[in-house]
Amino acid sequence: MADAVIRAKVKVTSVKRSVNAEGNYANEEIELSAVYGDSEENKKWSKWTPSAQFKLQINNEAAFGKLPVGKEFYIDFIPA
Repeated sequence: MADAVIRAKVKVTSVKRSVNAEGNYANEEIELSAVYGDSEENKKWSKWTPSAQFKLQINNEAAFGKLPVGKEFYIDFIPA
């Protein structure tokens, strides 16, 4: 696996769930933004990449609920 070119640290800011005709979850729309904060790690991160916004739509039932509001994640950008 190649080394990451860019690593983003993001926080889930919104989760919107849609339901199908049967009343089951059909998908989740996840919004994430760059992490800011008082920890030394976050200060270092936001110095170099001060902003980021991502939006994901998840249709895989096994992935529902895996990205809860308030949780922080790393996103690595690696050449494909």
